[in-house]
Parts: sequence; C-alpha cells; structure tokens
Amino acid sequence: MHFQLALREWCVTQCTDVGALVSLNLEAITSQSGLAQAYDGRLGPTIRPRRGSMPTRPTPTERQKRLGTELRKMRTAAGATTEYAAGLLGLDRTKISNMESGIRPISADRVRTLASNYECADSAYIDALADIAENRERGWWEQYRGTLPPGLLDIAELEWHAARLRTAQTVHLPGLLHTDDYARAIFSAVLPPLSRLEVELRVTHRMQRQQVFEREAPLDYVGYIHEAALRMQFGGRKVTRVQLDHLCAASDHKRIELRVIPVDRGAFPGAGHALLYAEAAVAQLDTVQLDSAHGPEFMNADSQLTKYRSHLEWMDQTALPSGESRDFIYGIARQL
Repeated sequence: MHFQLALREWCVTQCTDVGALVSLNLEAITSQSGLAQAYDGRLGPTIRPRRGSMPTRPTPTERQKRLGTELRKMRTAAGATTEYAAGLLGLDRTKISNMESGIRPISADRVRTLASNYECADSAYIDALADIAENRERGWWEQYRGTLPPGLLDIAELEWHAARLRTAQTVHLPGLLHTDDYARAIFSAVLPPLSRLEVELRVTHRMQRQQVFEREAPLDYVGYIHEAALRMQFGGRKVTRVQLDHLCAASDHKRIELRVIPVDRGAFPGAGHALLYAEAAVAQLDTVQLDSAHGPEFMNADSQLTKYRSHLEWMDQTALPSGESRDFIYGIARQL
C-alpha cells in the first residue's frame, strides 16, 4: 500500500503523459495484489488469481453479497437455522454466516444442496444462483481494485453479468455511451476536485465499461434520456455536440435503443435520480442501482424492484419512439 501511494505521488508530480500515469498506476495495482493479467482479445483484460492462491474477500462485491443474501432468504423462508445449514454442509455455523454475508465463497454444488434441503422448487432461480457461485473469474474491472471506489467496480460487474440493461438519465447522458472528453468533463467537475490521475483513471474505467456491448452473450440496452440531459453542455458546445453525434451513431446498433423524454411531457417519476436497472437471468435477481452524492446505491428488495420497474414502464409509454428520438438528438446537436 505504501508503495502504491509513493508511486502515485511521484507520477502526479513527475509524469506529463496522463496515459503513462494510468498505465503505471494499474501496473502497481496488479504487481502489489499478486494478480496475473491475461488478455482476452477484444473483451480486454481478465484478472485471474495466480496458481496456488486462495480467493480472499476482505470486502465482498455487490454480486457476492447478493448471492449470500439469496441464500439467507431461502434459509429463512424454509424456517431453517444456521446450525441446520451447517450440518448439511459439514461446516460450523460461522462459515454459513460468512457465506450468507458474501465473505466466504460457496460452490455451485453446495448451493444446490442447500436449495434442495430448503425445498426450493424454482429450478431457474437455483440455476442462476449456482451460476453466480461457479463463476468466480475476476473481470477486467479488478485491475482498478484499491484505486477506484469499489462501487464503480460493482457497477461494471453488474453490467457485465446482466441479461438486459435499462437506464434513465435526467442530467448526464448514459455512462455506457460516453465519449472520453464528455466523461472527462463530468469527472473534472467533481468537488472536492479529483487529481488529474484520478480523473483519467475514471475516464479509462468508463470507456472500458463499453466492452459489455462486445461480449459473447449479446446484451440488449434501452436508455431513457430526458431532454434536459441532452441540453446540458458538459465540456462546452463542441464536446457536447460530438457526444450527441456519438449517441446518434450508437442508436444504429441493433441492440441499443435510445428513447427521449421531451420537457413538454411535464413531471415524471424518479426525476431526481439516475437509474440503472439490470435484469438478471431470473426476475428475482434483478438489481437497481441509483447514483447519489455519496456513491452508487444498490437495491434488490421486491418492493424496490417493483417500484422502479413501474418507473421504467411509465417512461416506456411516455418517451418518443426510437426513430423520433434519434432525430430529436440530432436536431439538438445541430443547434450547438
């Protein structure tokens, strides 16, 4: 940790090439954490533990926490105790508690053992949980672990494993479709100010999130954008115009749908939040992520999922069709 801090301080004061700053910082992360980096062509880097190492979770990710939450929900729904679960797996009850908090990993076979004895008959739900347990490979976002806030990494992981994504934006444009200059303008406006290195790390991370559109399993994406967000000029007129043109080009992608909510539609639900709704393999595992001044918030209670699904349904009924939305965005861009 002291090595990383010293390196970062030296980079900020001595290096003039921001790209070199980012590269040096990521190299420090991987060398200090004992992770070997393997590249997977167009999908970018995947971080895997070196052979012989054991997975550790001092701070579980949101995905790991979610698996634990679902295991606890199954157990309590069955009226089972942690002692009963521990007996099924031949473990002590402390390890069951750690599994249910996401700190301790669990195998897919053990997930199925617990589900069977909890008398859960939803095979699709059980398969989805087993898949989370089995898929322990560290994604590209892990190269930023210890350098960027963990919530930003959790967003990337959530997007990567989603079956479908829907977002709603009222101030900023969709993060998955940012240009680097537009993203840089947003991060440069943060107070208290971020260092130049911190800004560039966030920009690089945001650009890498777009890899989700190139993954093997096709991803459907719907972005609802309020007109106010289209007219906000982050970075000035030129940067905003290029960003709007980029949105128009992105909307030609067969799996990307952009829908504009004009200001004349009046008040609408969820106006104060940027919303990400990630659909999972089964609806019970859907996740809502909201932006806040203190970082991303993740929600998955049934009542919360129902609430934000209704918000998105309202937007779907109110927003302009995709073709009209593209023309609307193009028209605003030409005014700049």
